[in-house]
Amino acid sequence: MSRFIGTVSRGIRTKIIKTGDDLAEIVVNSVMDAVASENIPLHDKDIVGVTEAVLARAQGNYANTDQIGEDIKKKFGGGHIGLIFPILSRNRFSVCLKGIAKGAKKITLMLSYPSDEVGNQLLTFDQLDEAGITDYNNTLMTEKEYREKFGHNYHPFTNVDYVEIYKNLIEAQGAECEIIFSNNPLDILKYTNDVLAADIHTRKRTKKILKDAGAHVYSIEDVLNEPVGESGFNKEYGILGANKATEDSVKLFPRDTFKFVNDLQARFKEVTGKNIEVLIYGDGAFKDSVGKIWELADPVVSPGYTKGLDGVPHELKLKYLADNDFKDLRGEELNEAIKDKIKHKLDTNETHDENERLGTTPRKLTDLIGSLCDLTSGSGDKGTPIILIQGYFDNLATE
Repeated sequence: MSRFIGTVSRGIRTKIIKTGDDLAEIVVNSVMDAVASENIPLHDKDIVGVTEAVLARAQGNYANTDQIGEDIKKKFGGGHIGLIFPILSRNRFSVCLKGIAKGAKKITLMLSYPSDEVGNQLLTFDQLDEAGITDYNNTLMTEKEYREKFGHNYHPFTNVDYVEIYKNLIEAQGAECEIIFSNNPLDILKYTNDVLAADIHTRKRTKKILKDAGAHVYSIEDVLNEPVGESGFNKEYGILGANKATEDSVKLFPRDTFKFVNDLQARFKEVTGKNIEVLIYGDGAFKDSVGKIWELADPVVSPGYTKGLDGVPHELKLKYLADNDFKDLRGEELNEAIKDKIKHKLDTNETHDENERLGTTPRKLTDLIGSLCDLTSGSGDKGTPIILIQGYFDNLATE
């Protein structure tokens, strides 16, 4: 019998997760309650997504600004630090910035422009054009020059002046603050040789450029990569992926994610008899078309997933097949021909025209599925930190 529904993504409600909760038990019970209440059958290759926030919360993976400051002081000695390329976010970076400032006497804060690396806007390209700045990749500005050329600029969504906010946050911790604007990491060395790189997806390159130039440099993935006193930590990501918890503490990215997803998969197998795939997801990898903001402020979309979610999709482009290979067919004959083509797409002896797959998004499955999870759960008050996805690996030939 033909199936009339393809991929379905459902948000699963849970109780509010707190530190010390048995998250795996909560996830299994919540999914089983949901499928029972809606009479939803589970299948092999169904996917359960768990947001990174509830895993980190259950683990108690938190740190406060004093602990961040202590680690900064240990790494840099408590003097003058160049802090470069942070994203503009009160949720993502403001509390981290407080902690960093507690570990320094002076901070030279270097902001990229016209936007940060995920698209949060300081300036528009029109403003740069009007100011006569065409080579903005090689133009260094002081705060005075910035204000003279551009005045006060406000974020299009939050309506705040991040230059002012970040300066006030640093000075409120007792550190001196100097702000400059540049897209060249080497410019910070005109001010100090001690550098903390705060960029996310370009951090490896930034760190290498500065190290090659002789700088004493760390990335924020190196901050709290081990515990400071009773603090949380993340060995791989440090304070990358941190979120504001309180005015003086952050929730870090979760730890031991691969162990968690494999343990959870085993529990589902025990309860359901099905091979359920599991992933931890954070921010999705998509871009807002209005504000031009790239959602991915986490270091990765999925920090942990079961092995069935490794790799990329292997799909054929239906419209290409219909317009080329089977252009003379119509109706049920066309439908059956394409189904047969799909059924044999993985045959080892069959070769495929690359055009048959052109435009089928050869990106990591975890990026695609994690983005679907993030869009389904949202970031507000939906109360659905667990996502159940069914039919993701089905295709037109699946009965």
